[in-house]
Amino acid sequence: MFFKHIYEPGLAHASYLVGCQATGEAIVIDPKRDIQDYLTIAEQEKMKITKIAETHIHADFLSGSLELAKATGAQIFASDEGGAEWQYEFDHVGLKDGNTFMVGNLKFEVLHTPGHTPEHISFLLTDTPASNQPIMIFTGDFVFVGDVGRPDLLEKAAGYIGTKEAGAKQMFQSLKKFKALSDHIQVWPAHGAGSACGKALGAVPSSTVGYEKLVNWALGYDNEEEFVVALLEGQPEPPKYFAMMKKLNKSNRNVLYPVPETQPLSIEEFLVAKEKGYKIIDTRNKISFAGGHINGSINIQDNSAFSTWAGWLLSYEEPFILIAPSHRINQLRTALLRIGLDNISGYLPDIEILTNAGMELETLNQITADELHSNLDKFNILDVRNESERISARIKDSQFIFAGYIVENAFKIDNSKPVVVHCAGGDRSSIAASILQCMGYKNIINLTGGINAWISHGFDVEKGIELVEEVSTE
Repeated sequence: MFFKHIYEPGLAHASYLVGCQATGEAIVIDPKRDIQDYLTIAEQEKMKITKIAETHIHADFLSGSLELAKATGAQIFASDEGGAEWQYEFDHVGLKDGNTFMVGNLKFEVLHTPGHTPEHISFLLTDTPASNQPIMIFTGDFVFVGDVGRPDLLEKAAGYIGTKEAGAKQMFQSLKKFKALSDHIQVWPAHGAGSACGKALGAVPSSTVGYEKLVNWALGYDNEEEFVVALLEGQPEPPKYFAMMKKLNKSNRNVLYPVPETQPLSIEEFLVAKEKGYKIIDTRNKISFAGGHINGSINIQDNSAFSTWAGWLLSYEEPFILIAPSHRINQLRTALLRIGLDNISGYLPDIEILTNAGMELETLNQITADELHSNLDKFNILDVRNESERISARIKDSQFIFAGYIVENAFKIDNSKPVVVHCAGGDRSSIAASILQCMGYKNIINLTGGINAWISHGFDVEKGIELVEEVSTE
């Protein structure tokens, strides 16, 4: 048997290529949209990808099943569980609980494991020449290392009101199936630490059923009501693009293969696009952005969170432009296509092209923790972190609006004084501050080092749950 774990850190997404070396057949489970890795591995191992399997309709990335099927001619195997609302609209081999299929000499058994989503399935793998017992389970977003899939995404991200409690109860029942499995079975999930599909995912790539029985908090509950409460509390905010992923991942959407190259823009082309109102995403680091940036641009740094924040802020209907060096544009384009943001209209490799042509730049003022502490009465403070972070520690009298909801709730900001925006370390606050500048707000200042710098200097914080003004998520 051949086995390969493929991990994409930007979305904390894991996919798998599993092959039968005796017959040369292979399957890819939960593929990412940029499929070249799978094609390269299969070629290197002299295998043919004949099957593609989906554990569920994903919310956090755009699956590459359609692209991979087009490139290889492989069949797609996907769930027919969950009811009419959760059926895939493209051609596939439908799977139900208890179904089995073969990839060469490898046997895959389907387990219906709803909870995260109603149609969710997992795959038990048996290497039949070696044993008649399963050796692996591919759990998708059912069981992670140290956590389980959240059941509230359908309600929070996709608008299916009243589904989170039902999903939590389904998860409780599905976990009984997991507990009944043999301890030796390896657990290979679809996500690792950093994914928004759970709240406490472990950083190691895999586990075993036995180990999860010992350490996974969700497997320690015998009372359903207590489990439901524990599972639903403390879940992070789901990015806005999750709703679009739910829609696209079950539809017979446009297939992007091969991927077209992104072209650099001339000064004239850039200015025309800016005049038309195209969003401008500046991917430079926050310090460079603060020192000088194009009026109306938003700072989403080129780091592991780039695609997630692009998903929060960019429209799937409107074109946009990147400011990024030429050597990074292909990687950034790939990060965007992984969540279906295909409407990039080119890029500007260096803003000096514009400054040399006479364009004036805008700056984003910075303030240190010491300076803020010494002049607290001169500023209003805006906290743009997650609610769970704010409960853990917050600056007294600060206002709270999560960065992902700034656009809809900017009118609530108290700007009677200059506004100091902060997050944990300065990245998210740079995004939020740039959005506010883009919206025309003046006297916006970024707290250098965020609340981490504030705490490291020994300045006081408040802790605990507070009454937070409801913010719009639309």
